[in-house]
Amino acid sequence: MKILVINGVNLNMLGIREPALYGDKTYKSLVKKIRSDCAALGVKVKCVQSNYEGKIVDYIQKAYKKFDGIVINPGAFTHTSVAILDALKAVAIPAAEVHITKVDEREDFRKISYIRGYACVTVTGKGFDGYIQAVKELKDKIESGAAHAKREN
Repeated sequence: MKILVINGVNLNMLGIREPALYGDKTYKSLVKKIRSDCAALGVKVKCVQSNYEGKIVDYIQKAYKKFDGIVINPGAFTHTSVAILDALKAVAIPAAEVHITKVDEREDFRKISYIRGYACVTVTGKGFDGYIQAVKELKDKIESGAAHAKREN
């Protein structure tokens, strides 16, 4: 199983950005954790990050026929990007949406997610562990054939 983990805008600033919300661990430590935990699960993983919407779209498009699933934390693009949603729909790769914080308990605008309608898994508020939960749930759904159940077309 091959999973692409995409991190969006400002996630490269983990450890610096609002540590009361996001903690003091860095993006580098997040990637290290994801790689280690995925290896223990027998999942091959590639982690990427960009602050540019178009680059995230490029990552999604390049994943076509190369990855079994995508775990994505689009950051603030969650609430604004139809382009990322359309890219996910175009490649039709099962996806999990993940957020470090409980976005539904924050500002009203954060309660809107363009990605959620497509994703077959959503994990919020679990910190870095949420990524691993998302990988496990996505892997289970892919292996059981239920990965496309929630997606809107």
